[in-house]
Amino acid sequence: MCGIFAYLNYLTPKTRREVLDLLVTGLKRLEYRGYDSAGIAVDSTDPSDMVLIRRSGKVKVLEDAIAEEFSEDPDEAPRQVHVGIAHTRWATHGEPSERNSHPQRSDEAHGFVVVHNGIMTNYKEIKTFLAKRNYTFESDTDTEIIAKLVHHLWTQHPGYSFRELVEQAIQQMEGAFALAFKSKHFPGECVATRRGSPLLVGIKTKTRLATDHIPILYGKEHRPHGTARDVPLMPRTESTSEFMPLEDKEVEYFFASDASAVIEHTNRVIYLEDDDVAAVKDGALSIHRLRKCLDDPHAREITTLKMEIQEIMKGNYKYFMQKEIFEQPESVVNTMRGRVNFESETVTLGGIKDYIPEIKRCRRLMLIGCGTSYHSAVATRQLLEELTELPVMVELASDFLDRNTPIFRDDVCFFISQSGETADTLMALRYCKARGALIVGITNTVGSSICRESHCGVHINAGPEIGVASTKAYTSQFISLVMFALVMSEDRLSLQSRRKEIIAGLASLAGHIRRVLELDERVRELATDLYQHKSLLIMGRGYNFATCLEGALKVKELTYMHSEGIMAGELKHGPLALVDDQMPVLMIVMQDPVYEKCMNALMQVQARQGRPILICQEGDEKTMSYASRVLEIPKTVDCLQGILTVIPMQLLSYHIADMLNYNVDCPRNLAKSVTVE
Repeated sequence: MCGIFAYLNYLTPKTRREVLDLLVTGLKRLEYRGYDSAGIAVDSTDPSDMVLIRRSGKVKVLEDAIAEEFSEDPDEAPRQVHVGIAHTRWATHGEPSERNSHPQRSDEAHGFVVVHNGIMTNYKEIKTFLAKRNYTFESDTDTEIIAKLVHHLWTQHPGYSFRELVEQAIQQMEGAFALAFKSKHFPGECVATRRGSPLLVGIKTKTRLATDHIPILYGKEHRPHGTARDVPLMPRTESTSEFMPLEDKEVEYFFASDASAVIEHTNRVIYLEDDDVAAVKDGALSIHRLRKCLDDPHAREITTLKMEIQEIMKGNYKYFMQKEIFEQPESVVNTMRGRVNFESETVTLGGIKDYIPEIKRCRRLMLIGCGTSYHSAVATRQLLEELTELPVMVELASDFLDRNTPIFRDDVCFFISQSGETADTLMALRYCKARGALIVGITNTVGSSICRESHCGVHINAGPEIGVASTKAYTSQFISLVMFALVMSEDRLSLQSRRKEIIAGLASLAGHIRRVLELDERVRELATDLYQHKSLLIMGRGYNFATCLEGALKVKELTYMHSEGIMAGELKHGPLALVDDQMPVLMIVMQDPVYEKCMNALMQVQARQGRPILICQEGDEKTMSYASRVLEIPKTVDCLQGILTVIPMQLLSYHIADMLNYNVDCPRNLAKSVTVE
């Protein structure tokens, strides 16, 4: 939720117009994270002041306001040093409006401004504290409290550095947050910190850095005797191999919630950890922590991103979601690449290889996720039970925490999240880890919190996913869990024929997905019949029940139409009352072990004057004779059918939303990375 983008140039001349363009472009890359309002803060013509521009609506509205504000901007002389911070918001505290947009300020003079992702849970107590000290408030946000708290600390401790003020402030704060600060009292400086919300620092230099590791400094009680209060500068090598201080060289820093915002500028980034405080002063970056934990590393590593800017561009597609649906033949291959050897019929998952013996000795497997990630767990539970012969529990992360579920040392807990930052899932991970369970992360984001805090894991390699409604990440999560099941059963003689059948299905999966995508025009015709309805029932069972849940979620997310995924076996226990000649019913009936049971449900729908739309197997004339409309899917092994049957549901929700003129990539009230509970 929400997107932070901040930029600082040091000895790298930039006009204010160039800085503004950088900030707006960064926000556009992050707009999928939040899009109900946006804002920027940049230096004014007076170096000791700043300009704050905020607007309700999408980034384009802010861009137009910036163009109007600076239409006759006399400030075209390049500046050696400039700091700008920007934000795109997904509302939590306070309705979407200009006054609730970020950056939020400490006072009318713009002493301190801050952009914030997350939720501050104790903001009411701090607000009461500040109100008693004559602070007045102009927004409904928890973020404004942060800016005013830093301002209060500055008045109380005028000798503190900018970084020290932020450190003092975050010690008073509870909840999840990522923050970036700018201040007219500390020109040319930027301070950023995080706890529970993602934040990274991109570094762009003209010469190679002498080290790929930035040392971490700690509070006074953890410093070696005689260490200076200020942090040593990050060095860089020259041709003479001498170390030179960073302050003598050109450098640009980018603070962002997501790598997609910085990749066009630099591929060198540092992922901040919880309670890191990153500060740039005189062009030098320091990373500071208040206290040292037992397992803290001595430095933060500078990571080289492998993402390309072309991967986050729409190309010839109308929306990112449409592009991502059609990328699935490639994304599923990328998920399997280097892991499934189709010639030797073996599967290797390097990220969990060393832990397989321990997993095989466990009491039970627990799959924990939210939304689409939860559905990928439902989709693979049956296969995991079959191939591991272990009890498999599938849990919604929020409900799992609400129940204080018992966890044991011999449990293995899988945490599934596209972003790797999902708040409920991350909190559940920490709950299980504290109780001694083995933690396995299944994520699409290298360097994410879940990725770093897991004992082991699988990176699904789906590639960047910008559309809020997850598509290719779902199918890649699905395949990752299937591959895990294959690894767990590799030494079971009785399961070898089943394993070979599944591996053969994986080998032909990309081709089958391409054939399903050829149904796009037929799905669009179906959407023409459905887009004016108010509700849609989706029914199935067995391996395709998860498709019903995921398909209904996609319809709700994108079209705002009521939709319900129904277990066909439960039809007689209530949902049948909804069926009549006006209610659209989509049923998934495949030639698998539950075929006859699904046909029974189909007969019952027809007997109530229902007009079922069917997703069924190619050439299944018998089943097709009972339907008003049919989408035919290629035949594959039963446990992989869910990958093929979900794609028509993705296309259907996309086309209905497009016909209704809704923003497919940015559905209302939703954001890509849900970093609050």
